[in-house]
Amino acid sequence: MLDKDNYKEKKVITIGTVCDLTGLSARKIRYYEQRGLIFPERSSTGNRKYSFKDIETLMEIANHLEDGFRTFEIKQDQKNKNNVRLYNRHKDNKNDFF
Repeated sequence: MLDKDNYKEKKVITIGTVCDLTGLSARKIRYYEQRGLIFPERSSTGNRKYSFKDIETLMEIANHLEDGFRTFEIKQDQKNKNNVRLYNRHKDNKNDFF
């Protein structure tokens, strides 16, 4: 059976479509990649490919910047969120044994 959220992780969306969906320019999206805020995959021809999860992240980034945050603050926030997710996953796995 397919995981209902699995489609969010598949990197199949081109940068042009991401621009259409988010209203962000390709230049801004590439800048966010340069700053280490977003991590697209590359196709065999070198084109960037994004997931729906990436699009959600891009919208969060744009909202944070609009609210006055700087890119390094957003990156720190992303690290903190990842650390919390890893901790919770570890805690949940640990509880599976008891």
